[in-house]
Amino acid sequence: MELHQVRYFLAVASTLNFTRAAEQCNVTQPALTKGVQKLEQELGGQLIYRERQLTQLTDLGKEVLPMLERTLASAEAVRRRAQEFQRKDVAPLKIGLAPSISASLVLDPIAEIAKFLPGLHVELREGAAKKLVDLLLEGEINAAMVGDVHDVPARIDDWSLFEERYVAVLAPTHQLANRPSIGIDDLRETVLLERAGCDVAPKIQQSFFPEKPPQLGHCSGHDLHLQHMAAAGFGVILAPEHMPRLPTLKTIPLEGDPVSREVRLLAVQGRRYSPALDAFVKVARLRDWSVEVPDRDVPHAAVPEVARAPA
Repeated sequence: MELHQVRYFLAVASTLNFTRAAEQCNVTQPALTKGVQKLEQELGGQLIYRERQLTQLTDLGKEVLPMLERTLASAEAVRRRAQEFQRKDVAPLKIGLAPSISASLVLDPIAEIAKFLPGLHVELREGAAKKLVDLLLEGEINAAMVGDVHDVPARIDDWSLFEERYVAVLAPTHQLANRPSIGIDDLRETVLLERAGCDVAPKIQQSFFPEKPPQLGHCSGHDLHLQHMAAAGFGVILAPEHMPRLPTLKTIPLEGDPVSREVRLLAVQGRRYSPALDAFVKVARLRDWSVEVPDRDVPHAAVPEVARAPA
């Protein structure tokens, strides 16, 4: 079934006149008639009665008419979408963010791209680093921002954007909440809330408490669950400074910034970048991440202070 055959049939169905239908399609009447006949052969039945001056749709013609109308409309929509994409009238960009990566970090790069890509359409997806790598390889997202990630497949491009420290996140009523900074020894005397699968607590234990591990309290695989526990006074979270967090919580730096991580940008090697992805990768890699991230009104999240660019 060819689209021009469908177009010829729909023209006849709307005019009930082969001459006018041919004029409407800008073809000769024999060419239009031949196209309709081929369509009838493919569908296995007559679509149009032709009786001298009388032209009518058959029962089969009436049955398939709405389906063929949708077929042609869908094909034309695909063509328009492709043309808009080539003209950059539509520039989709799907970005994956690890749960501890704040969406505020990508807002300025997106705003910069939108200045010269007015058709930019951004979709943000959240997932664990391994899941985001899978989505990249499957083509479900175009780029991802993650924290420390291990065993990145060879097919993934991996760029370091900046280093960020870990801070203590705790309730304002916690006994350490009024200190300008918290020392490692202070952590020995408090309960740490642990995120399942996170290597921060083991890293601190190995580096600073080789003999006596810190007290690990409740745990969860979700940052928000831990934050509610911290807000209820159950313990302290050690979290990246840019992690979205509840406004009822307080953050305090650790003395000497003993724990940090790299925030990295991932994309698939070898694939042709869309205009939006190409712009995002360039802006993200060239951006001076040492500048202060401006405060933004994000429900249930506070935006932290400064990301430190790697040396």
